Amino acid sequence: MEKVALLDVDGTLIDANYHHAIAWYRAFRAYDITLPIWRIHRAVGMGGDQLIPSLVGDEVDAAQGDDIRDERDKIYQDLIQEVAPFSGAHDFIQELLQRDIAVVLASSSPADEIEHYLDLLDVRPLVDAWTTKDEVDQTKPEPDLVKAALEKAGDREPVMIGDTKWDVVAAAKADVPTICVSTGGWWRQELLESGAVAVYESVDELRERLDETPLAG
Repeated sequence: MEKVALLDVDGTLIDANYHHAIAWYRAFRAYDITLPIWRIHRAVGMGGDQLIPSLVGDEVDAAQGDDIRDERDKIYQDLIQEVAPFSGAHDFIQELLQRDIAVVLASSSPADEIEHYLDLLDVRPLVDAWTTKDEVDQTKPEPDLVKAALEKAGDREPVMIGDTKWDVVAAAKADVPTICVSTGGWWRQELLESGAVAVYESVDELRERLDETPLAG
C-alpha cells in the first residue's frame, strides 16, 4: 500500500512553538491571568479549545476563553512575521515525494496562518492537502485533526510526524503511529514514553535516517 506522511507544522516544520507560548502568555496577561511561560509551552500543540481549560480550568474558559483566544490571534499576527522554517523542512518534503510518499499537512492553525506557512515552506505544489482548525470540532490531543487529515490522504498507509506529546496522543486515538522530532522543545525520552515509535533531533536527521522508520519503502 502507498504511504502518506501526516505532517504537523508548528514545531515540526516551522519554528513557532515559543512564539505561540509568548502569544498565549500575553493574551492571558491581558485578562489579568499570569502563568509561567514554561507551563504554557508544555500545552502548545493543543488548540486553543484545549489549551485554555488545561491551564486555567473550565470555569475561566467558559467566562473568558473566547476573548483570550481572540486576543492571542491578534498578538500572534505580529509574532508570525518572526517565525521561520526549520532547516531542511522543504527538502524533507521533497525527499518524501521522491520516495512516492504523499504529504498532507495536519495543522490546527487558523487558515490565514497555514497559508502563511505554505508560503514560507514553498510547498503549495508539493503537498496533497492541508487541514485547518475550521475542519475540526476539537483539536489535539483529541483525534479530530488526524482523522480530517486521513480523509484527505485517501487509501494510503499513514504515519504521523510531530513534535509534542499531543501529536502522539491524538494520532494514537486514530490508530496512526507517530515519528517525532525534538524541535518543539520536548525531550526524546518523554516523547518515546508518550508512544512515539522513534524520535529524531530534527527533520534533517529524520530525512537522513528515513530508511529505519515506518516510512521506509
